[in-house]
Amino acid sequence: MRRSNFAHSDSGRRTVKRSLMFRTPALATITIFLSMLCLAQSTPTQHSTQPEKIIIDTDIGDDVDDAFAVALALRSPELQILGISTTFGDTETRAKLLDRLLSEAGRADIPVAVGISNAQIQTSLSQRAYAEGGHFARPSHPLAVDFILDQIRRYPGEITLVAIGPLVNIGALIDKDAATFRKLRRVVLMGGSIERGYGDLGYAKPHGPEAEWNIKNDIASAQKLFASGMPIFMMPLDSTQLKLDEVKRAFLFQAGTPITDALTLLYHEWGQETPTLFDPMTIAYIVDPKLCPVKPMHITIDEKGFTRAVAGAPNAQVCMDSDPESFFRFYIPRVSGW
Repeated sequence: MRRSNFAHSDSGRRTVKRSLMFRTPALATITIFLSMLCLAQSTPTQHSTQPEKIIIDTDIGDDVDDAFAVALALRSPELQILGISTTFGDTETRAKLLDRLLSEAGRADIPVAVGISNAQIQTSLSQRAYAEGGHFARPSHPLAVDFILDQIRRYPGEITLVAIGPLVNIGALIDKDAATFRKLRRVVLMGGSIERGYGDLGYAKPHGPEAEWNIKNDIASAQKLFASGMPIFMMPLDSTQLKLDEVKRAFLFQAGTPITDALTLLYHEWGQETPTLFDPMTIAYIVDPKLCPVKPMHITIDEKGFTRAVAGAPNAQVCMDSDPESFFRFYIPRVSGW
C-alpha cells in the first residue's frame, strides 16, 4: 500500500482536513445537511447499569478499519475496555501505534499488551509512521496471552473478547489454558465469509465466499476457537463491508476532536480512498445488537480457511446481513461526539 506524503504536524493535519471538507461548496453543503439528518435520525442507545467488560485483540496498523473500531469503543460508555492486545507479525509496532492513539484520545490508562510476534510475517503496516512519531511509546507492555488470562481469572464469566485480527493469540490462549479461556463470557469475531466474498455488496449476484483474512492467516487457531465450546458471535464479510465514502468521511473528520483528528491522520497514512469498516461492526453489535442481527449456525473451517455453514448443532451466532445506513447513523454521530 502506498503511504500519504502528509506530515504529522498540526498544520499538515489541518490542511488534510480542509482539503477534504471544502474541496467543493456542494460537498460542504451536503456535509451540513447530513449532520442534521444523522442527528435527527440517530436514536440513543439505552445504557445498562454496568458497562460490559471487553478486551480488543487487533492487528491495527495494516488496514485502517481497526483504528475506527478502537475509536468506536473509546466513544462507547456502555463498554469498559480492560485492555487492547496486538496480534500478527510486528506486534511491537502495533502496540506503539495503540500507545499513541490512546494517549491522544486521553485514554493512556488502558493497558496495551503485545501479542505473539513473528518477524517472518510481512504485512504492509501502512500506518507505521504514526506509530513511530512522537514520544508516546510506553517503556514496556505485558504479554498478551498472560494479560488476557489474568483478566479472565479476575473477572470470570464477565469478559467479551473482541477479535478483529488473525487469531494467533486466541489459539495460544486455548493451548496454554483452555479451562480459563472458556471462562470468557463470549468472543465477538470479525471473520469469515459464508455467502459473500470481498466486493459482494448486495447490489448484484454474489460471486461466492472466500477465505477471509483473519481466518486464513491462522487457520489452526480458528479451528480451535470454533471447537472450543465458547459462545461465538461472528460478523463475516456478508455483513461488514461498510464503505466510508467521501461524504461520510467529511462529516466525521470535520469534528476536530482528538479521536477524529487521529483517524484523519491514520486514514491519510493508509493511503487509499474509501475504507471498508469491517471491524467496527463488532463493537457496534455489542453496543446495539439490532445493528447486526444474528442467527445460529454450525460453522466449520476447512484447510484453506473457508468458513462453511453445515448441518449440526450451532456453534456460533452469525450476522448474515446488516443495514449500512443504520450503521453509519450510529457510528458517525457517536465517534464525532455531536
